[in-house]
Formats: sequence, C-alpha cells, structure tokens
Amino acid sequence: MLFKTAKSIIHKIDEFIDTVEQGILVFRSGVHDYIIKDTHNFQYNFEKLDKLESRADKLRRSIESELISKSLLPAHHVEILKLIDHIDDIIDISKQNLGQFDAEVPMIPEELNNDLIRLTETSVKTAEMVIPACRAIFTDPNNVKEKLNKVYYYEKETDKLAIDFKRKVFQELNDVKLSEKFHLRYFSLHIESLSDKAEEIADLLTSMSIKFRI
Repeated sequence: MLFKTAKSIIHKIDEFIDTVEQGILVFRSGVHDYIIKDTHNFQYNFEKLDKLESRADKLRRSIESELISKSLLPAHHVEILKLIDHIDDIIDISKQNLGQFDAEVPMIPEELNNDLIRLTETSVKTAEMVIPACRAIFTDPNNVKEKLNKVYYYEKETDKLAIDFKRKVFQELNDVKLSEKFHLRYFSLHIESLSDKAEEIADLLTSMSIKFRI
C-alpha cells in the first residue's frame, strides 16, 4: 500500500476521523433536542461536542507535527494537511452551530419542527457519507470516487430542503415577525454549512485519489 510505511500516523488519522464522526452525530442529537425543547439533553450534547472538538484539535495538531517532524509522506504533505484541516472544519462547524442555538435561542414555530429536523438529518447525512471516503484515501484510493456519490446526492437534497424551508418561512408563516424569519433563515444557513463543507472535502478527495493512484 501507498502508506504502509506510515502506519502510526495513519492510525492517528483514523482516531481523528472517529472523533469528528462522533461530533457529527452529537450535533444531530443536539439540534433535535433543541427543537423538541429538551434543555437537559441539549446542554449535555453541547458540552460533549465541546470536548470532542477539543480532542479533535489536539489530534490534528499532533498529526500535523508528526507529518512534518518525521518527514512522513513528504510527496503528499500539502494534500494530507489540507484534508486534515477540512475534516477538522466539520467538527468546528458543528460546535459553532450548536453554540449559536445555545447563545441566540432562536424561536422555532412548531409547524417548522419536522422541516428543520429533516434539513438537519440530511445535512448531517452528507457529512456522514464523506467519512468512509476520508478513511479510504489512505488504504484504498482506487475506490474513493465511488464512495463519494452519496455525498453529492445528499448535498443536493440538503440544498433542496433548505430552499423549501426558507420558502415556507417567508411565504406561509404570516404570523411570524420578519425579524424572526430572518433569524430562522440564518439558522438554516448554519445547518447547510455542514453539508457544504462535506462537498468541499469530496472534491478534494477526488483530486487526491487521482494523485495517490499514480
């Protein structure tokens, strides 16, 4: 394999990806808890995500330091470091977004609950689908591209659901103040950003898989 001489760093990268993946799932639970007004579990998940984000940051710094100090995989330093940063962005975005719910306490009309849950589920699904490809780039780069099809599918579904959500907010909720509608759109954009980042990672992995096969 391309990376068989760098097993220790690959193991650490795998642990890093595990942590980010856990963060994605905690984010999904946190948003759901907020929507159903489960304050206790929301705070629990917010604190848990904060710890996971800190752990991911430590692992990222350790990976970057080891790659450079030990001159591991020098031909692919730029791509690997960029990928690690992008993956770290996923858990950073998750924590920041949940933090926005905690700080700004958006008013979500009950009739939007299902729409926002579906939007969150689909955006999270996009991020989940990119994880197997992130792992495969280090072990099986020839099969990375086929793992990305679902990423692009769910990213498009997220865009569609986001438009539907905003259309409902601005065209159907006549009793909601305009300022509150803008606030809801703002949170829709927060949730969408997770899917957008996953798409960026998918594009990067496509390019990396071509280079790693050469």
